[in-house]
Amino acid sequence: MSRLVRHRLLWPVSCLLGLILVNTVVRPQFIRITLRDGELHGALVDILRQSAPLMLVALGMTVVIATRGIDLSVGAVMAVTGAVTLTMIDGSANPGSVGTVLVAIGAGLAVAFGLGIWNGLLVALLRIQPIIATLVLMLAGRGVALLITGGFITTVNSPPLKFVASGYVFGLPFAFILAVAAVIVVGLFERRTALGVLTEAVGINPEASRLAGVRSRGIVLGAYVLSATMAGVAGVIYSSNIMAADANAAGELIELYAILAVVLGGTSLLGGKFSIAGTVIGVLIIQTLNSTILFLGVPSAEAPVFFAVVVILVVLIQSPSVHKIARRVTRRDRAVGPTPAVEAEKVPV
Repeated sequence: MSRLVRHRLLWPVSCLLGLILVNTVVRPQFIRITLRDGELHGALVDILRQSAPLMLVALGMTVVIATRGIDLSVGAVMAVTGAVTLTMIDGSANPGSVGTVLVAIGAGLAVAFGLGIWNGLLVALLRIQPIIATLVLMLAGRGVALLITGGFITTVNSPPLKFVASGYVFGLPFAFILAVAAVIVVGLFERRTALGVLTEAVGINPEASRLAGVRSRGIVLGAYVLSATMAGVAGVIYSSNIMAADANAAGELIELYAILAVVLGGTSLLGGKFSIAGTVIGVLIIQTLNSTILFLGVPSAEAPVFFAVVVILVVLIQSPSVHKIARRVTRRDRAVGPTPAVEAEKVPV
């Protein structure tokens, strides 16, 4: 029992279940899932589908933060990937062809891969601070996306592309299946091989890891490549959802939500120990909060304040310092015990 109480995922899971419980009490149809034409529909299914882009970005961000880094360029990478993909589809002779869409997506992901190498080289080879190195691409990336699209929002009509965000496989949203597949693959590499231990070692003490023979530069480079690639896939899903390449709106503020999801999942921003499962739970907490805000009809101008208040409460619930204070107060109440007057009453006459 004590091991369960001390588990790092206890409080994130408790917060997520608490949010689901509150939504269910307010609107019982929240947990209702229906099957129509072999496809699952409902509020919970919508949360899973809408969480796919953020889950992919947060997954890459988790590995980057584990190496004691940060990646502020994921939103820009999403914009560039979407711009490359939709520009190629729009300029093709047959936008509705599956082959055309696959080639365009491959080209967009190749560009994202290259941007990840760029970030990784700046951080691992040139030793530039991660926040500065990725800030460069964060500022320049959207300009590059605008250049690719000619400064306009590129729209296409391509059923195969629309399937990425709106399609269903085995009754579940295809976008969510993509995110789950990415989580499983990264989780297997990070938790079933030595890569995860080496990543944590680099994050805890990069210099000691280097002296111990760990190729820290390669691990850091790989982390940024993974982050950019995951952001590229998220960019394709986002563009598929709106069937357009919007360089200004694609991935807007998603880097901040990704970092928040990582922290809510219990991963420290100081590097080292990380939790992929915790990040997934953090993403679901954020997406459930967004769904709650929409249902309650909170005005768009007040929504960030409502979101911030709930997040602060969630963070306080998970805070180890708050847990220590609560334990001290509980122990102090037990130590005080009954008053002397009460003890006197217990003495038989």
